[in-house]
Amino acid sequence: MKRTASVALSGFGVPESLRWHHDALWFCDLAHGTVHRWDGAGEVETIVSVPGRAGGLGWLPDGRMLVVSMDGGCVYRLEPDGRLVEHADLRDIAGGPVNDMLVDPQGRAYVGNFGFDYHAFVRENPNSMLYAPPGPPATPIACLAPDGRLLGVSDPTLFPNGCVITDDCRTIVVAETLAMRLTAFTVQPDGTIADSRTWAPLISPLLWRLVNHPGLPGRVTRRISALLDHPVVAKRSSSPIAPDGIAWDADGTTIWVANALRGECVRVAEGGRVLDRVATSQHTLSCLVAGADGRTLFAATVPTDDPVRAGEINGGRIEMLRL
Repeated sequence: MKRTASVALSGFGVPESLRWHHDALWFCDLAHGTVHRWDGAGEVETIVSVPGRAGGLGWLPDGRMLVVSMDGGCVYRLEPDGRLVEHADLRDIAGGPVNDMLVDPQGRAYVGNFGFDYHAFVRENPNSMLYAPPGPPATPIACLAPDGRLLGVSDPTLFPNGCVITDDCRTIVVAETLAMRLTAFTVQPDGTIADSRTWAPLISPLLWRLVNHPGLPGRVTRRISALLDHPVVAKRSSSPIAPDGIAWDADGTTIWVANALRGECVRVAEGGRVLDRVATSQHTLSCLVAGADGRTLFAATVPTDDPVRAGEINGGRIEMLRL
């Protein structure tokens, strides 16, 4: 039986990019452009407001915070005196809003982007229509040096989103949201990433072929998928899984996936086998296994991921479950 997370915090636009840092939960609000910190007991603290909507989070080895400006097309650095300084300019790389970010222990940052204006598209079309030929545009992950210099870019990916890195810092696993898979990259000695391979497919091969088919089978599949996008139907479905934020489980080998298509976090093994599911109250955009003993699952959930509508509703929540 699927376990259910409980609501710990509420009243946000689009909470995202959950991180555990210095014994506290940190996260962004993509709708309001703010970064927050919560120690689990007191009030939520607002750390900084970021021009262009706050996105991914991370920290340099010296403790300075990096934060993505989604619409600004850059990464900012928060200085000790509270100033936001542009750390890296990604305007020539990103095909759409800049997205989630992983900062490794050396201070190198790996930053994804939408590749196109996703929200403008889905305001007018069902998600499944993204796969009508030629399909959604692919886009690279930017690899940044600790000082913000561009080290290089990855092979093109489909909506690169949440990332995790192995303990030895030799492999990064990326959630390709629109490809419905987790993809592994090898970290090269210079910090760039290459040698992409599927770590876990999260859609059946048959359905993936059909939804991308250029002919009648594809048109029928996309139309049926559009009908199944209805929330009443979607929340009762178990497939496919659109990975948004991801996080290592406490075992260090399996990965928790925030399923952007419905209210759940899913734990998967390499190869794609689903090992565990935890229900949340709304669509789930980010997850994290952390806490004082490293065994609490945190989930960021929303009634809608459209930043304009979400900023009006303020129905975003942080939910928790002790594993």
